[in-house]
Amino acid sequence: MATTAPQLRRSIKGKAPGLRLEREIWADGGDVVAGIDEVGRGAWAGPLTLAAVVVPRDKKLYKVRDSKMLTAVERELMYDRIVEWADAVAIGHVSHEECDELGMSAAQKLAAQRALAQLGAVDHVLVDGNWDFVETHPTTTIVKGDAISISIAAASIVAKVTRDRMMRAWDADHPAYGFSGNKGYPCPRHKAALAAFGPSAIHRRRWAFMDDLRWTGLPRIVEDEEPQLGLF
Repeated sequence: MATTAPQLRRSIKGKAPGLRLEREIWADGGDVVAGIDEVGRGAWAGPLTLAAVVVPRDKKLYKVRDSKMLTAVERELMYDRIVEWADAVAIGHVSHEECDELGMSAAQKLAAQRALAQLGAVDHVLVDGNWDFVETHPTTTIVKGDAISISIAAASIVAKVTRDRMMRAWDADHPAYGFSGNKGYPCPRHKAALAAFGPSAIHRRRWAFMDDLRWTGLPRIVEDEEPQLGLF
């Protein structure tokens, strides 16, 4: 296995996230800072997956970028390097059944709880976006945080690689839907397979695409109120 990442493409060389936010929190007395990011929110099938990464103060890691900037090969290489470099890495999954049962907002909160619970004491959490869905820890939200904070960028890579591996494994069980390529997100092949075969065992039945598939006998799950987030 390769131990070093390839040369960065020129288009992303000058777009490295930094440690400014982490250093500010460290200076204020927050010893353990976790960056979090999730993947799978807009997918029609598979889990919601969230990663939490605690980066070290005294070791640098080059070539970390927002996962969307990297190719699949680059992400796989950086995943291994991040896991070796970070002080701590944790993953929180919320299954497709739980996404249906809870709704996406509550599912996102649950994924964060599950990941952060594995880290023990966390003083502060950095979240990509403008919504604080953590609630259990002091949190800073950062729009485009995966381009600014190295903790969030590292979490985006870990979450993406972890979920992509799961979807590739499920592709062997459900080959018609092209999960290895689309990772459960909508695309022409995915839509055609749904029209031909209906939803698989890992599809989210609460999503709006189910409205067009009533002939399968599996109607979309619709509730008047979003249920409360329960214990995990």
